[in-house]
Amino acid sequence: MKNTGIVKKIDELGRLVIPKEIRSALGIDKENVEFFMDGDKLIVTKWNAHCVFCGGTDDMVEYKEKLICAGCRKDIAGN
Repeated sequence: MKNTGIVKKIDELGRLVIPKEIRSALGIDKENVEFFMDGDKLIVTKWNAHCVFCGGTDDMVEYKEKLICAGCRKDIAGN
């Protein structure tokens, strides 16, 4: 893990500004991000669409606000 030396304060509404240099380096400017917790660490990553069942990313379709890949759609249909 790389220490940037940048310290930011969370405001009263719970917002945290990710510095432009970091957003640019990670390619997350105006992108959706995903949050994970690992012990006492907060991990922020670029969000990648993935299947709710298998985690696959091929041929995604949204169904009832969930993403499902082609393979799982085929399995569900029983084909």
